[in-house]
Amino acid sequence: MRELARRQITPAVVRAGVDAKTSELPAFWRELGAQGLLGLHLAEEYGGAGYGLVETAVVAEELGRAGVPGPFLPTVLVSTVLSAASQVGHLGGLAVGELVGAMALERGDLVGRRTATGEVHLRGTSGPALGGPLADVVVVPVELDGAPAWVVLDRVVLTVEDPGGLDLTRRLGVVSIDRVLPGDVVLAVDEQLPLDLAAGLLAAEASGVADWTTATAAEYAAMREQFGRPIGQFQGVKHRCARMLARAEQARVCAWDAVRALEDERTGRIGRDEASLAAAVAGAVALHAALEDAKDCVQVLGGIGFTWEHDASLYLRRAHSTRLLLGSTDTWQRRVADLTLAGVRRELNAELPPEAEQVRQAVRAELTGALDVDGKDRLRHLAEHGYTAPHYPEPWGKGADPVTQLVIAEELRRAGLKPHDMVIGNWVLPTLLEHGSPEQQERLVPPSLRGDLVWCQLFSEPGAGSDLASLTTRAEKVDGGWRITGQKVWTSGAAESDFGILLARTDPTVARHRGLSYFVLDMRSAGIDIRPLRELTGEHMFNEVFLDGVFVPDDMLVASPGDGWRLARTTLANERVSMSSSSALGHAEEQLVALAGEAPDAHRRTVLGRVVADAQSGGLFGLRSVLRAVSGLQPGAESSVAKVIGTAHIQEVWELLTEWRGVAAAYGEMERGDSTWWFLNSRNLTIAGGTTEIQLNIIGERLLGLPRDPEPGR
Repeated sequence: MRELARRQITPAVVRAGVDAKTSELPAFWRELGAQGLLGLHLAEEYGGAGYGLVETAVVAEELGRAGVPGPFLPTVLVSTVLSAASQVGHLGGLAVGELVGAMALERGDLVGRRTATGEVHLRGTSGPALGGPLADVVVVPVELDGAPAWVVLDRVVLTVEDPGGLDLTRRLGVVSIDRVLPGDVVLAVDEQLPLDLAAGLLAAEASGVADWTTATAAEYAAMREQFGRPIGQFQGVKHRCARMLARAEQARVCAWDAVRALEDERTGRIGRDEASLAAAVAGAVALHAALEDAKDCVQVLGGIGFTWEHDASLYLRRAHSTRLLLGSTDTWQRRVADLTLAGVRRELNAELPPEAEQVRQAVRAELTGALDVDGKDRLRHLAEHGYTAPHYPEPWGKGADPVTQLVIAEELRRAGLKPHDMVIGNWVLPTLLEHGSPEQQERLVPPSLRGDLVWCQLFSEPGAGSDLASLTTRAEKVDGGWRITGQKVWTSGAAESDFGILLARTDPTVARHRGLSYFVLDMRSAGIDIRPLRELTGEHMFNEVFLDGVFVPDDMLVASPGDGWRLARTTLANERVSMSSSSALGHAEEQLVALAGEAPDAHRRTVLGRVVADAQSGGLFGLRSVLRAVSGLQPGAESSVAKVIGTAHIQEVWELLTEWRGVAAAYGEMERGDSTWWFLNSRNLTIAGGTTEIQLNIIGERLLGLPRDPEPGR
């Protein structure tokens, strides 16, 4: 689709649509019909291709990315609604582009009443209809005998006005009618379904708009120079572009889930309410994201973005016009909240291939033995059979591919079995398995898998947090090993750990990254002083660790001197694949839902809807990563984006819980795990593991190709 759009929808074609005095079908319209792109979602018996809404959404996304003029989206939206209502008469013409569709999402003052003979008398004027000026077939909402309904109308019975509007490439029209029509113009559909379908397909288009504006801003920021360097090197610009990418990915994943859910509803796999929730999340997220990205694109472009000649203005107009047409973001957020408060949840599950069942039977049989023992014996049994880390190679794990890992996780939950969680060991062992000696592996890996060894990580220093390569802890070669001197900080569980992985500088004469080495440190060694750090909550989990000439034998150096930076970044190619839950709402979000239900005013419902939509998008990022792995694809932008969005989301949830509890959250004894404790504790989430600012740098530089910050002194 992107290649077709590149060939057919040139800048000249787009500008022709802008400059046209009246609405005209674009030159490529027949090509869309000939390629079957207008009927991808329709059954073959009606002239379609027999695919579904997901494929149609891909087309909508790419055409949105190309800023396509013309009535593609309203035409496929009308045929989708008519197909759902089993109104097949117009489908063949819509599928090949012989007929053009238009759809209004607001009723205006259209009213109707059924006559004694079963006919329908319609009169009034609709709200703005997308694609109205070119339409042959129009779907509009009406108030029929005092109740909401949808009708399909032929152009010949209508008066259509073309008043112009904000979007210069796709005009809106207003239709008026005062006629008695056959009763079959009334569509037999749920009153919310056409709006949900519009939300899903418009969200797909909006994700294309967000993608174009992000790419355009990043490309400009990478080459436009001011003050002697590219503006994309300034963190203010870089971070703005990174947040644009985060919003674009969030829009895309929510749009994908909406059309997926609506397709699953059509085939009977899920119910109306669950599909409607997914569509509402897309309506709440994607169109807002497109508008924000379009505004930021103009800002990054600066003066050139404010000119008539630059297409950024067209994308800004499209984004805002579409959002206004679909309805305010607040409206869709409240719908998300109302469905959630009514108990509706979106289930997020990966559909596994047929061969997964054969794997399942083998796993289920093998786990039987674990149920016959308990305690440490059960953990040992699971470890020895490869279930602590199934993705590790044999004999440490099962060499499990992504499908097998998901089956194992499901069967462990079903049987109520929990292998040992190695915590920091989950980071340590992949490095030992890839770079450690056979003796190191034999000594350290099996007891770690069983839970007999506890690990900590000694990387960060007071002057080397996010900038890890600047660490100063030094290791000096001595007879039989190394003497290590320095200070580490933010070391979780240091006092309770048996071993730690430690980075130290073994060669101060080479480049920062090349002079580091990776050691395994016995935490009971002489010369180690562990001092607890009291945290913001009043508790202590982190520690300072002072190393005063601590001896580490040669056999505890992993790989070779100078390999530390490479080892610190090591992960196995077959990384762990997991899904935490079938629902995106965790314990904190469910508490928020319960509190909102106690006083569901409009403000709380709006806020709750936004929070639930963010939670849903976080779950969808996880699901998309799983599906990529199961399909053998490379990772996408999910992990980088998910941390930026997810950590801020969790912090907001706990803060809202304290706010909605009111003054009760501010007095009395704070208990570990209550909302006040979590409000304080969650502040570390945007710091630990790389601050939000560092994550935005990573997104800007590695995903968008923006220039890195200059070296100090340059």
